[in-house]
Amino acid sequence: MTPTCALAEAVGSLPAADDPLALALNENPFPPLPAVRAALTASIGAVNRYPEFLPQRLRSLIAGRVGVADEQVLVGAGATGVILQVLQAVTHPGDVLVTATPTFDGYPIFAQMARLRSVTVPLDRHGHHDLDAMAAAAARARVVVICRPHNPTGTVESAADLYRFLDRVPSGTVVLLDEAYVEFLAPELCLDIPSLVVRYPNLVVVRTFSKAYGLAGLRIGYGVCAPSLARELWGMQLPFGIGITGLVAVAASYDAEDQLRQRIRMISSEGAYLRARLRAMGVYCTDSHANFVYLPSGARSWSFGDDGPRVRSYADGGVRITVGDRRSSRAVLAAIRNAVDGTDVGA
Repeated sequence: MTPTCALAEAVGSLPAADDPLALALNENPFPPLPAVRAALTASIGAVNRYPEFLPQRLRSLIAGRVGVADEQVLVGAGATGVILQVLQAVTHPGDVLVTATPTFDGYPIFAQMARLRSVTVPLDRHGHHDLDAMAAAAARARVVVICRPHNPTGTVESAADLYRFLDRVPSGTVVLLDEAYVEFLAPELCLDIPSLVVRYPNLVVVRTFSKAYGLAGLRIGYGVCAPSLARELWGMQLPFGIGITGLVAVAASYDAEDQLRQRIRMISSEGAYLRARLRAMGVYCTDSHANFVYLPSGARSWSFGDDGPRVRSYADGGVRITVGDRRSSRAVLAAIRNAVDGTDVGA
């Protein structure tokens, strides 16, 4: 293959920023904000230089936004990188990792990579965590994971229920609170993270810039915890591990907060529309507070075929569908109608 052909093939293999049928990974359907695009373009001229040895400036920027001290933040290659840092820092082979099931696809992989024993607790029939069972399992675990909103159901445990759960978890068990979709929560459902990590020094809150911020391709995530635990986790920070574009992309995103919030409102509104249409068709979906809807299997296994929307299917027949734009919703509703009775549906 000639260099020119290799370049053309590489460029051609890039995913399309605008693809209404790409509904499997909970990506933001919008391309980067103009300010973010401009910042990334400006940073390209410096890619011959290494980024910071450790991402101190990015750490400080995030800490200022969250409202905690710099020393309470760790940064990784997406939320997945942060989670793996935590597991590498606090576990030993053979330790127990407790998660719900179904859950984010990464957790079984992380358990295997860290050589942990995975203990799973089924969700209830409405897609919520069984917090009593998880607290009982946490008594014998090194790490327990709570996703809020949960992936793949989008459900949210109340603050009161979460506090009761955290009160029951032994202080020697690390709790990973996965908030990858927190930006889609209504303000009254959001937690006070600075005070929460003070109250529970065994808690690590994990977030990402991949979902609401639309920076999935840059792989930027972060964790927030008590200073004593953060010092231990910062010791696993990979030197030169955050690309030179990360700092400017996050700074530009923070500066364009109003535009970002408008996009989040548009996605949330489209999600409400999609859930309402599904329920009007008699199709049950969980009460999702994220940028996706979840259809449990029930008496039906959902399958959309090769030409339909590309969604995340589960072994039991359930399916998680990313919320896109109105074109995406039309495609989903048509596929659902075909699955139900073989006819199309307008939108």
